[in-house]
Amino acid sequence: MKSLRTIFRYAGKYPKLIFAYFTCNILSNLFAVVSLGLLSPFLLLIFKKQDTLAVDSAKTGFLAHINPINFFKVWLHNTLQTPNGDIKGLAVICILIVSFIVLKNVFLYLAIYFLTPVRNLVVNDMRTRMYQKILVLPIGYFNDQKKGDIMSRLTNDLTDVESSVINLLETLFREPVTIILFFAYMVILSPQLTFFLLLFLPFSGLLIGRIGRSLKKQSTRAQEKLGDILSTIEETLGGIRVIKAFNAEKKQFDKFESQNVQFLNIKNAVIRRRDMASPVSEVLGVAAVACVLWYGGRLVLHNSFLDPGDFLAYILIFSQIIQPLKSLSAASYSIKKGAASIDRIEHLIAEDVSIKEIANPVILKDFKNSIDFKNVTFSYGEKIILDDINLKIEKGKTIALVGSSGAGKSTLVDLIPRFHDTVKGELLIDGIKIENYSLKSLRHQMGIVTQEPILFNDTIANNIALGMDNATEEQIINAAKIANAHNFILLKENGYQTTVGERGNKLSGGEKQRITIARAVLKNPPILILDEATSSLDTESEKLVQDAINNLMHNRTSVVIAHRLSTIRHADEIIVLQNGKIVERGTHMTLMALEGFYRKLVTMQAVK
Repeated sequence: MKSLRTIFRYAGKYPKLIFAYFTCNILSNLFAVVSLGLLSPFLLLIFKKQDTLAVDSAKTGFLAHINPINFFKVWLHNTLQTPNGDIKGLAVICILIVSFIVLKNVFLYLAIYFLTPVRNLVVNDMRTRMYQKILVLPIGYFNDQKKGDIMSRLTNDLTDVESSVINLLETLFREPVTIILFFAYMVILSPQLTFFLLLFLPFSGLLIGRIGRSLKKQSTRAQEKLGDILSTIEETLGGIRVIKAFNAEKKQFDKFESQNVQFLNIKNAVIRRRDMASPVSEVLGVAAVACVLWYGGRLVLHNSFLDPGDFLAYILIFSQIIQPLKSLSAASYSIKKGAASIDRIEHLIAEDVSIKEIANPVILKDFKNSIDFKNVTFSYGEKIILDDINLKIEKGKTIALVGSSGAGKSTLVDLIPRFHDTVKGELLIDGIKIENYSLKSLRHQMGIVTQEPILFNDTIANNIALGMDNATEEQIINAAKIANAHNFILLKENGYQTTVGERGNKLSGGEKQRITIARAVLKNPPILILDEATSSLDTESEKLVQDAINNLMHNRTSVVIAHRLSTIRHADEIIVLQNGKIVERGTHMTLMALEGFYRKLVTMQAVK
């Protein structure tokens, strides 16, 4: 029942649509009951039982006064006293049956029309909340989770919810109303027979009818738009560090929300068109049957006679109540089927956000003095990654981090934009604990160029402008020039409006990296973090990228993770990490003179 409460909580956000659905559903069932009830006077008419059309109030009691069909019987009895009254009455009955069936199906379609957005909005809201949560979850969460599992929650689990549990909305909102109205009319027609059926119904319900199968046709446009959404989600998961570093959460969310709304509108239109087929086909079918009844009834009136009664109408109404009862019994299976998916979705939405802002955070308007690590320790669970780090990075200085793989270099720089929080010790910027700053203002002071260039399936211009709202074309071009990217961009077919492809696969490694550098240049941050930005490039590309990096580092505070030690010889200080500890520190010449671990690394790379 927990999963059911979750669905109702989401659906409860749209009370107007639900009220409209209930209203249309009640009207649809009322017209259905009346149209079936008209079969009783029709049978009495064609079987020439005119004497039974006059209702004896004293004999039938209170139930006769609340049966709407009895008022029509009185009118029909009076009409039969006129010339050709039987033909006139027959025509009126057929017209009324068709009219009520049309009204029934009009309100049935309107009920589905109002319920369809609720069903889709519930799924849409779940998807939106999960995506919002992904954007605010810390980097550490994605280190512990499989990307495929997160994607599965956003796709397969939502599909399960939509195909199973969401269908309950229609069953639980519609079927009880149908059962109550039809059952009430059965009581009016025959209380004794209804009481008998209450005893017999559990057994007869197992033997009568089959659950209809509905075939859902998938819309090509809807699937294509869903593919766009999944592509955006995948890019977000792969580039979450860059998005956070450039405060681009809102920009990414706006892009996602736009695609999500388009998908919602397409899906609503597809399902509404699909659902229109059932009421239209029923209206046409009943209209044809009414014509047959009218013509065939005329023949019966002039040629033969049978004893009719309300029993056939009662049986017909009873047959209409079986399907809703079976649908309700089948609903429990849908709940069980979708419960696991809902639990997985809610687990992600309820995931704790460990990187939190204080109530009234300090706005870091400008970096003035230094970044201080004081006895900083960080660990993943029981595994210590950084152990008692003491480091001061003064403004305008270039600090290089070197060491073996797994030494803790990337973790150390991830603490500066607060992708993680320290376990022990303090990290201060300009003498204030980093936890006291607002995340947005903190990351606004920083630019990050990663080892793997992260680009999004958008234009070159939009990739460069990721971290800056309302960037002008001139600013983008100037940033590209500083990053040595302008010339190769102009050679592209559409220049700055060229789409780079998924993860930038239409560009070379050096081109991608220079665009990420241009992105950092445009942001113009006082603090620069370079995470092995040239390690995966060939020699020619490395020179172009390194020149761009040198331009970027000019007059900035830089923290560089170095794989190729030749790129950091002129750093103000080189920090050598091993097993999470600082084992050596100093300039290149100082460390070479020590003949320690750093000299060993340099010798291995043959740096002279």
